[in-house]
Amino acid sequence: MPNLHDIERRINSVSSTKQITRTMEMVAAAKIRRASERVYNALPWASAISDMLVTTAKHAPLDSEPLLATHDEVKRALIVVIASDRGLAGGFNSNVLRHAEKLIKEKERQGIEVSVVACGKKAIGYFNYRNIVPIFEFRDLSADPTYEEAAEISQFAGDSYREGKLDEVIIVFNHAKNAAEQRLIEQQVLPINTTSYAELLGLAPKEKDYFEHFRDKDLEHLPGDIDFEPDAESVMHYLMRAYLRNTFYYALIDSAAAEQGARRTAMKSATDNANEMVNTLTRVYNRVRQGAITTEISEIVGGAAALEE
Repeated sequence: MPNLHDIERRINSVSSTKQITRTMEMVAAAKIRRASERVYNALPWASAISDMLVTTAKHAPLDSEPLLATHDEVKRALIVVIASDRGLAGGFNSNVLRHAEKLIKEKERQGIEVSVVACGKKAIGYFNYRNIVPIFEFRDLSADPTYEEAAEISQFAGDSYREGKLDEVIIVFNHAKNAAEQRLIEQQVLPINTTSYAELLGLAPKEKDYFEHFRDKDLEHLPGDIDFEPDAESVMHYLMRAYLRNTFYYALIDSAAAEQGARRTAMKSATDNANEMVNTLTRVYNRVRQGAITTEISEIVGGAAALEE
């Protein structure tokens, strides 16, 4: 049976830990709102660029933009893995990293040479430990990603695909479904995927599909022709650059919002566990203290009885 001093010291230790986890929960909750607003404001533009590219690409000449082409054989692939710089976020990082590693091994079994871009210290450490050296490393930006980071990744991916050095580009990240739930996403960026953001992220099409009123499900193509000004090459080149940059940028800010949500959930769970542990230890403390008092009273009564005899 532990003594009162040991139990009291344990209660103080757990209470100190609870203060830390509670503070981290409050900080994450404060950051969720800003991060979620950032994602919400970026979604219409990302969806519009993606849908506009898919729609106009059907009417553009095949040689107007090399990034529109699908390579006959996939020999080299690029996987962009987006994790966080910090831990204490539950299974946020492990889910992404394990899925990415599984995807890499699957591609390698198919004879595909895989390159990795690691965003976040957790991703960098994970792959370096497994002797997978990322070609690009981005750190200290997971909670507040920048457009320049997305532009650098898109520039490399676009140039490499255009030159035939890459045949496929995939992003693996966590989508912030809401403040308390995250969803693992594997998004094919190149070659162009016709899946809309509403389908990819599991959003309600009637609320999130901003180009729905332009579509006719009974027709494969939009009626009429599309005129390109000044020319198809310039238009498709602009759309492709905007598509790539916004795809990577949206994935980065979406992952940042998911990180704060996951950390808030994890810290709330830790705080609740600490409260439960403090209550349990307090009951043990009171029980031991009561037993000690009872023992002392019994000794005093026994001593008094012995003196009377």
